[in-house]
Amino acid sequence: MSMFTINTMLAYVAACLLVVVSPGPDNILAVSRGLSQGRAAAALTSIGAGLGIMFHTLAATVGLSLIIQNSPGAFWVVKAVGALYLLWLGYKALASGNLISFAPTAKLSLSRVFLTGVMSNVLNPKPGLFVLAFLPQFVDAARGSVQIQMLVYGAIFAVLTALIFTAMGSFASKLAGWLSSRPRVIKGMNVGAGLTFIAAGLSVLTLKNRA
Repeated sequence: MSMFTINTMLAYVAACLLVVVSPGPDNILAVSRGLSQGRAAAALTSIGAGLGIMFHTLAATVGLSLIIQNSPGAFWVVKAVGALYLLWLGYKALASGNLISFAPTAKLSLSRVFLTGVMSNVLNPKPGLFVLAFLPQFVDAARGSVQIQMLVYGAIFAVLTALIFTAMGSFASKLAGWLSSRPRVIKGMNVGAGLTFIAAGLSVLTLKNRA
């Protein structure tokens, strides 16, 4: 008996695609990097987000997410750190206005771009809770190891995240030439991105610890 059925896999991939293309801080960050620093920065940010998904998958698989979810103290710490990081990203975008910028001095090193992509996902508890609630819906204990199924589904989610975010960021990079001569549009996009991060941070603070 196969561990994964075609119907279940198709349903899972379709659900993943809907989740990945939905607006959120991670894909907005990838698009922002594509606009300001090109395809390589967009790809590294996207790969970082994918690795963040795998981190949450591993945490859920070994039970760390369950511990956090059922420990008020641990959950509060993770929630506070994640919210503060998202709020800081939003503040930086609003204050400096250079999350999307075509000035050479405003560009970040690719290593820092990658690290920001990873940390914006890892430090956000919402993906972790989402993975914990989402992946088990497609796991069937009668078909084999639950841990292997979780890891495979998480890997698929991570790869789709990295690929689609890269595509979005690469497409955005093609608009760089048109946007570079329109400072008002760039300012508006920075404000929009900053407000998105702040809204995400505030929404994290409202998360409830549900056993």
